[in-house]
Amino acid sequence: MRRRTSETMTVAHRSFGGGRTLRHGAKVLPEHARAHNRSLVLQTLFHQGAMSRADLSRETGLTRVTISDLVAELIADGYVAERGMREVTGPGKPAILVDLDREGHRIVGLDLSGTDTFLGAVLTLDGEIVARHEAAVPDAPADLIDVVTALARALVADAHAPVLGVGVGTPGVVDDHGVVLAAPNFGWVGLDLQGILSDALALPVLVANDANAAVLAEYTFGGAGDDLMLVKVGRGVGSALLSGGQPMRGSRFAAGEIGHVTVGTDGGPVCVCGKIGCLEAWLSAPSLTARLRDSGADRVEVLRDAGERLGIALAPVVGALDLSEIVLSGPSDLLDGPLAQATVETLRTRTLAEFHDGVQVRMTEQGEDIVLRGAAVMVLSGQLGVS
Repeated sequence: MRRRTSETMTVAHRSFGGGRTLRHGAKVLPEHARAHNRSLVLQTLFHQGAMSRADLSRETGLTRVTISDLVAELIADGYVAERGMREVTGPGKPAILVDLDREGHRIVGLDLSGTDTFLGAVLTLDGEIVARHEAAVPDAPADLIDVVTALARALVADAHAPVLGVGVGTPGVVDDHGVVLAAPNFGWVGLDLQGILSDALALPVLVANDANAAVLAEYTFGGAGDDLMLVKVGRGVGSALLSGGQPMRGSRFAAGEIGHVTVGTDGGPVCVCGKIGCLEAWLSAPSLTARLRDSGADRVEVLRDAGERLGIALAPVVGALDLSEIVLSGPSDLLDGPLAQATVETLRTRTLAEFHDGVQVRMTEQGEDIVLRGAAVMVLSGQLGVS
């Protein structure tokens, strides 16, 4: 984290709230300085753990008087707690340590990207899951909202602490107000999912595309670099991008929607969107599973074919953005192995070897929890300015 030498320095922390970028360079106006400084204190404690007020002053560049005032306010609000005295061996009064009150609030996360099941969890402010719930995806599209709402209510009831907010990762193109502009697999068009859940739960709710949620988890909890593409494979196929530490959303909120890019001129299966040969029709978990079930299908050949088509879709993106790594998220039995290897080989044959042979393609280590943890990052950022 960069040192601050002035209380009106530019914002440098990561932020994922609606319409805000990961790193923002605008000058903090005086009327916004206090909110910025609160977030700066919380961000520092989130990443560095317990420290004294003097430590916080040194790390943030804020004066000790400002830090003392902010810490008192955050303790009163229930976001920070004193953690006892620091152990010292020399003379002088030991300092009192303060830290984020990591047990004082809970976050509810929902992942709607599953093929058969919606996942939900209650998480700590550190992204650790303390309770899980799930619900079967209903056959009738008209029942989807009722099932999602019931799942969210069950999670809130199981939180056993004040709920900071609810984060939702859903398939489809989602704008910065949580409106699902299009989700073909659900039949949603212009659905205000964020508004519906906010009204039903009487809590802050943030909704994002599932891949966009997942990349936040990979960046905050997974140690990913600043130039990253995450490909999310489940009911559909989507991706999310960070370039130079900045999230890429696109002019119509559809950046990363590679699932409906046509991969090849050899025809292929009909996609749910109505086109022929979309990447999603080759690579989605249901499509891959169905082809692998076909009598006479060679497993390695099917997986390599899907991996090659993924590489075809990714090569122009890697070439244009000079990405350093591709992270795959989805069923490891499908993605890890022949499919990932074929993706790497295709990337190498379709990009400039001198610069792009080192692009890493790997599976996320966060498993099926990645969207749930990304939903927690959304809430932390939207409510506390922490990520």
